[in-house]
Amino acid sequence: MNELMSVVLRTLFFYFFIILLYRIMGKREIGQLGIIDLIISILMAELVAISIEDVEKSLWVTILPLTLLTGLEIILAFISIKSRWFRSIFGGKTSLIVCDGKVNYKEMIKQRYSMDDLLISLRQKEVKNIDEVEYAFLEPNGKLSIFKYNLFHSKTMYPMPLILDGSINKKTLEYLGYDEKWLENKLALKHLTIDDIFYAFYKKNKIYLITNAEL
Repeated sequence: MNELMSVVLRTLFFYFFIILLYRIMGKREIGQLGIIDLIISILMAELVAISIEDVEKSLWVTILPLTLLTGLEIILAFISIKSRWFRSIFGGKTSLIVCDGKVNYKEMIKQRYSMDDLLISLRQKEVKNIDEVEYAFLEPNGKLSIFKYNLFHSKTMYPMPLILDGSINKKTLEYLGYDEKWLENKLALKHLTIDDIFYAFYKKNKIYLITNAEL
């Protein structure tokens, strides 16, 4: 009876303790979890399961690793915000799966994303046919973001990132047919350099800028 009560109390304790830790980490839903978050979540679940099963062990044997993992996640999240390289390596990058209504098979193979995966995601978005899609992006969390053609089925231009966190997006420049010198010249006209820019995107033959001074 005492062992059963101990299991119940430990279960209730860790239930509220894990909720507290996730609130500290700032996670609201499973869909927000990246690779690092998912790994930490699995480790936390395993630690809690072991603690509930083995009532002879002190709660601190589980509380300390859980607290350590929470601190690690917060530190890595901070580094991810500051470093685009770190974020791209551990968090993944957005991939263009459909462009101008055409399926990007090369990118799909690279991301190991099959046609079945694409069609399932389209159906989940209530899209009946690929012909309805102008752009589709595979996000780092595995979800597909879809932009359908407008009523007249005319071509539009989505905001294409040129600079992210002070780093040039070479893929966008390559897609547009420009080089880094072209971008530097455009910024020079505004008396700016790459280091001055936090975020810049290209849309309808125009560059939109957010400078570090605006943040």
